[in-house]
Amino acid sequence: MEVPFRKTLNVLIGDNDSGKTAIIDAIKLVLDTHSAEWVRIVPEDFHKDTTRLRIECRFEGLRDDEAMHFTEWLGMEGEGKDARPYLRVMLDASKKANERLHYEIRAGADDEGHRLAEGARDYLRVTYLKPLRDAKAELIPRRNSRLSQILSGHAAFKEQGEQRHVLEDVSRCLDCLFQKYFKKEHKDTKCERQKGCPFEDLFYKDKKAGGAGKAIRESIQQMLNEFLGNEQYSADFGVVGRELRNILEQFKLSLSDEELGLGSQNLLFIAAELVNLKRENWTGLRLGLIEELEAHLHPQGQMRVIEYFQRETGKQGGAKDVQVIVTTHSPNLGSKVKLKNLLICHNATAFPMGAKYTKLEKSDYRFLERFLDVTKANLFFAKGVILVEGPSEELILPVLARKAGIDLTKEGVAVVNVGSTAFLRYARIFERRKKPKMKIRVAVITDLDVKPDQEKDKDAGKRTKKEVRTTSKEEKYNGQCVKTFVSPHWTLEYCIARNERLAPCLFRAIQRAILEMNNDGKSISPVEGDYRRFAKGESQEEIAMALYKHLILQKRISKAIIAQHFARIVERNNIAETELNDEDSTKYLVDAIKYVTKQDTDK
Repeated sequence: MEVPFRKTLNVLIGDNDSGKTAIIDAIKLVLDTHSAEWVRIVPEDFHKDTTRLRIECRFEGLRDDEAMHFTEWLGMEGEGKDARPYLRVMLDASKKANERLHYEIRAGADDEGHRLAEGARDYLRVTYLKPLRDAKAELIPRRNSRLSQILSGHAAFKEQGEQRHVLEDVSRCLDCLFQKYFKKEHKDTKCERQKGCPFEDLFYKDKKAGGAGKAIRESIQQMLNEFLGNEQYSADFGVVGRELRNILEQFKLSLSDEELGLGSQNLLFIAAELVNLKRENWTGLRLGLIEELEAHLHPQGQMRVIEYFQRETGKQGGAKDVQVIVTTHSPNLGSKVKLKNLLICHNATAFPMGAKYTKLEKSDYRFLERFLDVTKANLFFAKGVILVEGPSEELILPVLARKAGIDLTKEGVAVVNVGSTAFLRYARIFERRKKPKMKIRVAVITDLDVKPDQEKDKDAGKRTKKEVRTTSKEEKYNGQCVKTFVSPHWTLEYCIARNERLAPCLFRAIQRAILEMNNDGKSISPVEGDYRRFAKGESQEEIAMALYKHLILQKRISKAIIAQHFARIVERNNIAETELNDEDSTKYLVDAIKYVTKQDTDK
């Protein structure tokens, strides 16, 4: 599996178990994190019965101040002035029975590489935000708190040789003052301010200060002497630890003194986690890994966060060269992120949506950014996709599928109403310029759009208008995993009306649609009686023409309202799959359903 990331924002999107978390884990294993988490290979990381795994991270476009940390491990591409450095960092682990796993992080231009020194690795650590995070618990003071791990990874709190951090001096003073409160005669023998402590007067402006604390300590000491039978030990109060690590563990981060909801806590936590990406004078890697960005965030909160990343990772200066890799299950984020920043994960493969990987044209990207809303973004998570041109198909197909013994929801199929005949723009999302190809099946369901009395008209090539239109649409949309299903006649509603079993259901749906529209203030003359009596025809073709042309079209009844009532009526009726498999009416719909769910006979 090879995953090419953009140098800015990358959003890994896809259904469960598609490989999103595996990609994040692989990066963490090779590069480690700023928060010093326990990240190691375990036997369960090996796929099934395999005994070896290899992960390689390749860095390109390194600036000179970044590359200087890895001079002995760099490779070069190009010649002369065009030569550019790159860095390969790899983990190669083998598993042997009853033996502890041994591996090391290596780097170099060849496949073996050389051991990467710990000092150099420090410049490659990533900022990682785990999924299912308990933001409130992570930001409160406690041993090994997440906040202390975040801060300890920042340059402001790194070890400075023998020199103490300013917070350690503050903590030392605080400890001394605490002890003075409970034991007035306390002296810190190592304090450089023994003469004239600037804080000491705080405790002794009031003559009673120190008295209450002293009495408490003496009471405890007296009991302790009795318990121990001697005066060997002295009870002293003080603060917990004077080391920087202990100090950081006592920190908390909050927005206010009020109790906040999970969403606000999560936003604060995200901001804290990403502080390492914003630090100044840092010449190491600025890479953020965020799993399930949408956790505990409402849609508008998700939008603001992803817009921030799209803006910050693309600008020069400030947080320059920041790269962010996000995983998500949110169609809200899928609709908001620019398509070129998405990577669709499917079947243990990542498919970048950039222009050099898909068959999308430049105009397609602009079109999809305008019209790819939350409902359409559902296609990024689907195991199969049906593209339709209107709400009628969107409402009817799930019901017809169930009558054919197929549950589209359980099969993970998305029915996407593109709202027009712009199928090609959506279909190209799933068509690749090079291997690997996507294996997500996409069905395009479209109307023939040729009136029945014109179907047999022939062109100069002696082909009927119906044949020409069908072939034209198939050639236009078909490609790789995309297959077109054209209605055998005029439109969807006309084809349904040509089905002897479904025509009565359609007639009742029209009657109910007229009633509903009249209740909403329209003035449409109602239709009474049986559909055959209304049609005044003998053949199913004549009945279909009467229902569609002389009723739906002339009376201007909403097709969407008709489709909603039709779906309910069909759901309640005992209709067999064989009744849907009519070549002259609705079989093309069943064929499309079986194709995307891989239940077609033609594999």
